[in-house]
Amino acid sequence: MVRSIPFVQVDAFADAPFTGNPAAVLTLDHWLEDDVLQAIAAENNLAETAFSVPLPEGDTADYALRWFTPTVEVALCGHATLATGHVLLGEREMVRFRTQRAGDLIVTRAGDALALDLPSWAPSPKPLPEMARHMGGPVLETYWQEGGYAVFVYPDEQTVRALTPNFAAMRPSSEILFIATATGAQTDIVSRVFAPGAGVDEDPVTGAAHCIITSYWAERLGQTDFSAYQASKRGGRLHCALRGDRVVLTGACRTVIRGAFLL
Repeated sequence: MVRSIPFVQVDAFADAPFTGNPAAVLTLDHWLEDDVLQAIAAENNLAETAFSVPLPEGDTADYALRWFTPTVEVALCGHATLATGHVLLGEREMVRFRTQRAGDLIVTRAGDALALDLPSWAPSPKPLPEMARHMGGPVLETYWQEGGYAVFVYPDEQTVRALTPNFAAMRPSSEILFIATATGAQTDIVSRVFAPGAGVDEDPVTGAAHCIITSYWAERLGQTDFSAYQASKRGGRLHCALRGDRVVLTGACRTVIRGAFLL
């Protein structure tokens, strides 16, 4: 007997369709086996596929949420959380997600956009010479966050855009997220993000990366609110706000596909 699961593909942090970061959102009534979830994500072949399951009435959160790349489950995915909120908000103003390794995450309406409340994971200075060589370009500073996030600060936006990372050399680094960032020309900051070890050479727009770099840039810029652009081929715009130990990322979503996944 064929099982039909609702499927929505959403461009997150997108000014228009075909920009931002596409995420597949599947709403389940109960968890499938992990190998089935991974196989679905591989079939979708997007940076992330998000799976949600409703929590019992009376729970402080509305849904449990997990995310998979084509090859691994990840600890945190911002854009797919925003996309899932876009799908599940309905008439509500807010939806709260329970996650396994990132705590509770909240998506709320923000005018024509959505705001995503995430943990702030500040990186610490650390020499990363070999990783910096794989990234290329004249690195000014390197930072590390224990969740597996490497941050490389460059002199300017042009340098970030010109990077041609050595993905073959980076793939053995398992699930490390490589984050390149600099001040921007038309936005306060820019970034590019690479995750070859997780099956995603370059991620179009990465909420998790901005959990890491928002605290860094808030200190450097001397302001807790600023604009950001992720300079991938698709490109994506975010507004970043540091609120104590939380980061609020605001951006728009566009639904581009609705259908059913058949098992």
